[in-house]
Amino acid sequence: MILTIILLLLALLIYFLMHPRYGKRPSGERLVLIQKSPQYKNGKFENESFTPELAEGYGYFDVLKDFFFKKVDRKIPTDIIPSIKTNLHEIPLNQDILVWFGHSSYFIQLEGKRFLIDPVFSGNASPIYGTTKAFKGTDIYTADDIPEIDFLLITHDHYDHLDYTTIMELKPKIKKIICPLGVGSHFEFWKFPVESIIEKDWHQKIELDQNITIYTTPSRHFSGRSINRCNTLWTSFVLETKDFKMYLGGDSGYDKHYAAIGDKFGPFDIALIDNGQYNPAWKYIHNLPEDVIKAMKDLKAKRVFPVHSSKFPLALHPWDEPLLKVTELNRLSENPIPLITPKIGELVELKNEKQEFQQWWKGVH
Repeated sequence: MILTIILLLLALLIYFLMHPRYGKRPSGERLVLIQKSPQYKNGKFENESFTPELAEGYGYFDVLKDFFFKKVDRKIPTDIIPSIKTNLHEIPLNQDILVWFGHSSYFIQLEGKRFLIDPVFSGNASPIYGTTKAFKGTDIYTADDIPEIDFLLITHDHYDHLDYTTIMELKPKIKKIICPLGVGSHFEFWKFPVESIIEKDWHQKIELDQNITIYTTPSRHFSGRSINRCNTLWTSFVLETKDFKMYLGGDSGYDKHYAAIGDKFGPFDIALIDNGQYNPAWKYIHNLPEDVIKAMKDLKAKRVFPVHSSKFPLALHPWDEPLLKVTELNRLSENPIPLITPKIGELVELKNEKQEFQQWWKGVH
């Protein structure tokens, strides 16, 4: 009887892990290419600096115990998060804008091209649907609300950035995919045309047309959609036109790469920086609020959009703490930098440096 139960559980586990949402690990010619990358060492991708999974003084057991059992006041808002439903289909192509969907998902129109970055519209940030739900009011956009996309940008393959359900619903609208090494394996497994996938290492240049160039730049993070970690690369992007420059940060802990990117590509008109879902235990892979202040100055950013917050409960802090802390720390810092803090769905005018934003999270419980 016990053996039968064990076999049934194993069969369920195997069936569960075979779901296409997990994607496919790199193999064949893609794996050969990966193994030539300077970032690939000891059978996996590594960061520029030594990056332990947990910071000094923290153990796996205590971190897991806190994550599952520690009571965190206001980790999930009881109020509905305020948002705006902008009709993206009606925005003229000559209008340079950004629309944020919460967490690290956003839409950009620039120089007549449409970009979609790390979209998650399924209301879920976990391989097990229903376990990490979006906050009430944050999931007002669906794939139907998204117009045809010239370039889908994926920073890495974690579930809160690469969502299978969303990607499959968007599939007919996506012309090209730009992603870091190895991540193309998931898209190929999901039957995207190979010729539509642009898969790059760090420090590479992609000329999209005569007006727009993308550069792949380092971040300090990790990857993985199943048991194996770091078999695909993670990245940040620099999006550049003749007169405008954006840093699209992805997930990252603080490190020397911010200053290096700022020295090479800065100053940036706008920088989107990971600010949220942090914990001192994993400070090497997600910025703490004080790290965001250092990073924005390293990048030489003229305006900063703090992202990776306000949608999913992925860390042990109050849901609004990331925005409260980074706003206050920035205010108290020497030479504060203007922050871009729109509501979900609010139109951000990319080239309007005088656009002002409300601190919409105040009074939301």
